[in-house]
Amino acid sequence: MIEVVCNSRLGKKVHVKCITDDTIRDLKKLIAAQTGTRWNKIVLKKWYTIFKDHVSLGDYEIHDGMNQELYYQ
Repeated sequence: MIEVVCNSRLGKKVHVKCITDDTIRDLKKLIAAQTGTRWNKIVLKKWYTIFKDHVSLGDYEIHDGMNQELYYQ
């Protein structure tokens, strides 16, 4: 079980607990449940890399305590 921190640059910081086998889509659905937005409107980035929905967190080497940038489409 890892904890991922997502910062929206609008002052909203979300802490989400998930598993490294989860996909980015699963992470977006957990974020959407906490923020009240739809999961398909969420874009997760790290620097200039936009994370694809079908790839797992382990494949992107997302570990416990990592920060992700949260944007809205």
